[in-house]
Amino acid sequence: MAKSKPGFEEQLKELEQIVTRLEQGDVSLEESLKLFEKGVRLARACQTALQEAEQKVQILTRNDDGSLQCQPLKADD
Repeated sequence: MAKSKPGFEEQLKELEQIVTRLEQGDVSLEESLKLFEKGVRLARACQTALQEAEQKVQILTRNDDGSLQCQPLKADD
């Protein structure tokens, strides 16, 4: 069975763990480079997911004439 691609939340959590490990400074240079490379890939994947979500929101909030329909967020009481 094919392994499914991790979702945004899982990728972000893994990225945060990588940042924490790198900030601690207790990994070798070689391991740091591997973690950094993986972190860059995860950051790019998260950025792409956010851009895709933003595009979907824009499509869903367009009026019939194609202009964006903007409404202020209502604060919870």
